[in-house]
Amino acid sequence: MTCCEGWTSCNGFSLLILILLGVVINCIPLGISLVEADSTSQNPISCYEWWFPGIIGAGLMAIPATTMSLAARKRACCNNKTGMFLSSLFSVITVIGAVYCMLVSLQALLEGPLICNTQANSTVTCEFSLKNLSKFDPESFNLLWFFNGTCVSPTDFKNPTINNMVSNWKIPNSNSEEDRHRIFHFSVFMSLLLVGILELLFGLSQILIGFLGCLCGVSQRRSQIV
Repeated sequence: MTCCEGWTSCNGFSLLILILLGVVINCIPLGISLVEADSTSQNPISCYEWWFPGIIGAGLMAIPATTMSLAARKRACCNNKTGMFLSSLFSVITVIGAVYCMLVSLQALLEGPLICNTQANSTVTCEFSLKNLSKFDPESFNLLWFFNGTCVSPTDFKNPTINNMVSNWKIPNSNSEEDRHRIFHFSVFMSLLLVGILELLFGLSQILIGFLGCLCGVSQRRSQIV
């Protein structure tokens, strides 16, 4: 097995773990919303999970590349130049899905849970579109709704200073329902953001390795087997 095949196989197992993590993390708030809310369109904590960043972005869109990568270990289609090229091609889909997962997670972290917005328990605050992302301001991504002593919408702070942020810095605990919602929202979408980042890195690396496999070829013994 060449280094290209070995890395492809390692990528397959890593992506498989990330797929399972993304799906499970995305399903947790979905299950809670069905239990606690009166209908599937409302959620006392959030509603960005209904954009399925973990199920579609980090899950379904990463399956083709994962399947091709795992095939390298079983002496299958990734052990020839065509297979390596296809693994790179499918990894592009993985990258797109990972970026989608990251963008939804960033938007959810920027907005905070519904309890921190004026339109509580409304899906209006959970609109996700490229237009909203085009207005994204890195300076507004301060997570004050999580690190502040009270649950505050990001729009309630016009120009927060460093001194104000440090003086009000407080990690929420689970003593109140508001704090539990903040912790849960932060944990879910921060985890999905990390899953998306890792899938992006693995996807980009597989694109590079796949093209190297096309140029340099795979092991002669494996090619004869295939």
